[in-house]
Amino acid sequence: MNHLSNRDRPKNLDLRTIRLPLNALVSILHRLSGCILFLLIPILLFLLYQTLSSENHFERLKLFLGIPYLKVVYFLLLWPFFHHFYAGIRHLAMDIHFATSLVKAIYTGKVVLVLGFFSTMIVMMLL
Repeated sequence: MNHLSNRDRPKNLDLRTIRLPLNALVSILHRLSGCILFLLIPILLFLLYQTLSSENHFERLKLFLGIPYLKVVYFLLLWPFFHHFYAGIRHLAMDIHFATSLVKAIYTGKVVLVLGFFSTMIVMMLL
């Protein structure tokens, strides 16, 4: 039975004002990036099919992807991949009881965010 009285309960639980811990943020972003990658599979498979179907389709797609304004779109497509990759490695490491203390978990969460961002930036500079 719950021993809290009505006056001990939170008065207004505004979800916009709650500050999530870093581990929760990394976990939520990992799930979000996984959903984004899952939804991108049909689009990427269609583009792959088009590029493999004929040389003309490949050249048209190459011209389309060469538009400089699409760099923002590339960032929005590359970041979920890198974040999901590094966060997945982090989760696998935690499954074998590596870096499970709070301090190490916060550190690896920061590493995931930094590696995901910088990996995306490096690939963006190479494009």
